[in-house]
Amino acid sequence: MDPLRTIACLIYPDFMSLDVTGPLQVFASANVERQRQGLPSAYRLLVLAEQPGPVATSAGFQLVAEQAWRDSNPAELDTLLIPGGLGEVAQCQNPALLAWLRAAEPKVRRLGSVCSGALILAAAGLLDGRRATTHWADVEALRTYPQIEVDGNRLHTYDPSARDGEAHVFTSAGVTAGIDLALALVEADLGRPLALAVARRLVMFLRRPGGQAQFSALLTPQANRTPRLLGLLEWMAQNLSADLSLEALASQANLSSRSLSRLFVQELGMGPGRYVERLRLEAARALLQDSGASISTVARLTGFNHPENLRRTFHKHLAVSPQDYAERFA
Repeated sequence: MDPLRTIACLIYPDFMSLDVTGPLQVFASANVERQRQGLPSAYRLLVLAEQPGPVATSAGFQLVAEQAWRDSNPAELDTLLIPGGLGEVAQCQNPALLAWLRAAEPKVRRLGSVCSGALILAAAGLLDGRRATTHWADVEALRTYPQIEVDGNRLHTYDPSARDGEAHVFTSAGVTAGIDLALALVEADLGRPLALAVARRLVMFLRRPGGQAQFSALLTPQANRTPRLLGLLEWMAQNLSADLSLEALASQANLSSRSLSRLFVQELGMGPGRYVERLRLEAARALLQDSGASISTVARLTGFNHPENLRRTFHKHLAVSPQDYAERFA
């Protein structure tokens, strides 16, 4: 009989409750599915904190930690998960915790984060030289660590094959992406059929289509950050179905094509063509969510002209089709 794998979640004041309860429920459900098959449980679940006892979540209710992290032996932990939450900022400045995490990293088989918990791992230096993701709203904060390869559109970076991620230290995106991560861990441990049974029981995708970009809105540039382009950007947003080629935009702005391209990169971090594509994509998303318009109508109104162009752009940026997006978010 395989020994129980200890799955530990490390909590702190004002952590996000679902970052902990979501993944732990996946592992608990894996135990239930094994028991239904006449097999022993595979996982032991453990909650750690600075000291044993109740810890307040960001929602106001409490979860009880069974053990202090400083008193636990990392070598006895199979997997250690760090959640995000409002209290993450304080933990990034907790030298005792960061030192303990650095000492634990080579001893645990797997060390991962959920949501903004990635920032705690980053503060400990454990993501240096690694690919990482986090909640879409915290991606820019993660980018302030220059040694980290940030991928803001990944649901998680766990990969047991180490071809497109890592099996030892990994991260996941916002909130429910922790459940996607936990399902991937169960699949690696116990096989696809068992993980699929858990996903079905929890009414989840085993592998959710698309990345987290489909859940976030592209940020609208702030006026104080784009003073030289503000008038043009406002005109573009009101004329999505017009000719928005580089030459047409340069004429509208009374600039040369080269000067306009340089200005876009300086103020927006991207060229005019890429900005136009994303602007039209954002408008299409809003129409699909709120108006109930047909795919062909949305394509025409947003300047994609043909549904196939809209479909290609959705797959490129969101990894889902316009139809699937509309069914999910409308």
